Amino acid sequence: MNNYRIGCLVDTETTGLSPDFDEMVEIAILLFSYDHQTGQVIEVLEEHTYLREPLSSSARANYDVAYRVHGIPFTDVEGKEFDDLIIREAFHRTDFIIAHNASFDRSFLFRMYPEINEKKWYCSMRNIKWKDYGFPNKKLLTLLKCHQISTSQSHRALDDIFQLLELLKRKNYKDEYYLKELMSTKAMRKYQPKVKVDFQPSASGKTFSF
Repeated sequence: MNNYRIGCLVDTETTGLSPDFDEMVEIAILLFSYDHQTGQVIEVLEEHTYLREPLSSSARANYDVAYRVHGIPFTDVEGKEFDDLIIREAFHRTDFIIAHNASFDRSFLFRMYPEINEKKWYCSMRNIKWKDYGFPNKKLLTLLKCHQISTSQSHRALDDIFQLLELLKRKNYKDEYYLKELMSTKAMRKYQPKVKVDFQPSASGKTFSF
């Protein structure tokens, strides 16, 4: 048991690509235990998923375009809020955070939960040598297909991170878990916003800025 640690997978769905003009509309968090020496995933400890109505005029204007990707009708997010307390507690429990294309998810999460910048972040898309292993690209769906995990991807946050967890439980040609390979790389640098950040409102209605 002394070798066991807690990891976190996270995924977001948004109204677009810019954290300065778009907002998150869905978040999913998965906490899991793993052996930090071998990289073997032991069990899923928690899973959380929430929807949220975007508030800014720019994010709302982009919703119809984003809907074509994530398929979440606006009526599903209308009036919804993230549970900030549970989300913050989940991030507090983990030793690190993993996302596929982590720079994207982190830039949005930072707007609502700036404390995540103090966590170690790892990118499962860029920090594993997928192309060196002969895979045609680093897209999650491509990797899922090549590992015979799934032939489709819903682009819903919780589905994506469960599929990512299955991928990290597989082994590379060295017979080591992808999770171990990922954790042996250098954690990402802290996120540095290019402009002054006005933090988005939390469920409590408070806003933060610096």
